[in-house]
Amino acid sequence: MGRVIFIGAGPGSADLITVRGAQRLAQADVVLFDALTDPALRAHAPNARWINVGKRGFCDSTGQQTINALLVKHAHEVATVVRLKGGDPSVFGRLEEELIALAEAGIACEVVPGVTAAIAAAAATQRPLTRRGAGRSVSLTTAMTQTRELRAARSADTEVFYMAGKQLAALARGLLDSGWPADTPVSVVSRAGWPDQLHSDHTLDTLSRASLLHAGRPTVVTVGEGARPVSVAKPVAANQAKAPAQAISLPVKTPSP
Repeated sequence: MGRVIFIGAGPGSADLITVRGAQRLAQADVVLFDALTDPALRAHAPNARWINVGKRGFCDSTGQQTINALLVKHAHEVATVVRLKGGDPSVFGRLEEELIALAEAGIACEVVPGVTAAIAAAAATQRPLTRRGAGRSVSLTTAMTQTRELRAARSADTEVFYMAGKQLAALARGLLDSGWPADTPVSVVSRAGWPDQLHSDHTLDTLSRASLLHAGRPTVVTVGEGARPVSVAKPVAANQAKAPAQAISLPVKTPSP
């Protein structure tokens, strides 16, 4: 009987995978990969059998029970099966269901962490998710549920919503109803970590305007302290009053292909 290695591929380009992830991927006999993983990762395991088991919201996709069965099946047939997931396996990656299926089958597992989309979006926009004295808590929430019910709340200084691209107007309404002020800053990044990533700034009362720009793209929405541009105080002469800090909007650096 073989083993299964869960690897976080990172949120975008192939070079965002960790060193350990790349090393483990090179050992694969079979790779079950997600829809949003970079095809360039195949170079790490050119002789492996690659099987697409990707999921996309509100679209036809591979059922979870089918994925579980494939993991068990191939682990009985080869030495090393890699389950390659976009981002980090432990963050909205259905990792629990797959671990349970393998444990019930007596199959050994390893989990290799990866960079999740919230971190990639924060890096791309140079907007730290936590801020000293202001942003002390971060909440990660999926805007996609089995019942297609959108859940918006005010539970942290910074709220990050995954898979929210098709529900920006509804998300804004829900957050306003939860007590967030209308002028709360919102940062929207789609395809974070990819060469074609896009970023736009909004407040809650204008968030719905981002729908067209980010349509059809995996989207991360950051609300609250972590969405604010970094503030820098202007230098002042000795005989002048201290200038107030001003927010600067740093350009988004697009990763090289």
